[in-house]
Amino acid sequence: MQSTLIEVKTGRSDVVHDLTSQCTAFLREVTAGGDGLLHVFVPHATASIALIELGAGSDDDLLAALRDLLPADDRWRHAHGSPGHGRSHVMSALIAPYATIPVLRGELALGTWQSIAMVDLNIDNPIRQVRLSFLAG
Repeated sequence: MQSTLIEVKTGRSDVVHDLTSQCTAFLREVTAGGDGLLHVFVPHATASIALIELGAGSDDDLLAALRDLLPADDRWRHAHGSPGHGRSHVMSALIAPYATIPVLRGELALGTWQSIAMVDLNIDNPIRQVRLSFLAG
C-alpha cells in the first residue's frame, strides 16, 4: 500500500473543500497506471469526506442543510471551543470521515459529476490533514 498525508487549509468558516486534484496527483505518483482502491481518510473527530458535485451549488446546499440540521448554538453537550463546536462531532457520525474510490488504469472511477471533498464545520482548526492511501489490485 502507498500512503501519504496532505495538509489542507480550511480557514475559519464552514467549508466543503475539493480534494479531487490532490487525489489525482497522488494517483499519478503511485499507480503506474494500474487498478486498485484509493482510500481517503481525515484523521480528525470533527471533519468528514463526501463524494458530491461541486461548483454548481451542491456544496452550498450541503452546508445549508448541515446548518439547519446541526445549528451552531449552545445546545450541544460537547461544549468546548467556539459556539456549536459539538455539532462537528455529530456531523462526522452522519458523514463518514472516509471514502474509498475505485481506481481503473490509474484514474479515479468517479461518476460524471462526483468530486472528493472534505466537509469541515469546525472553525477552531483552520488546518487539517487528510490521509490518501492506494491499495493496488
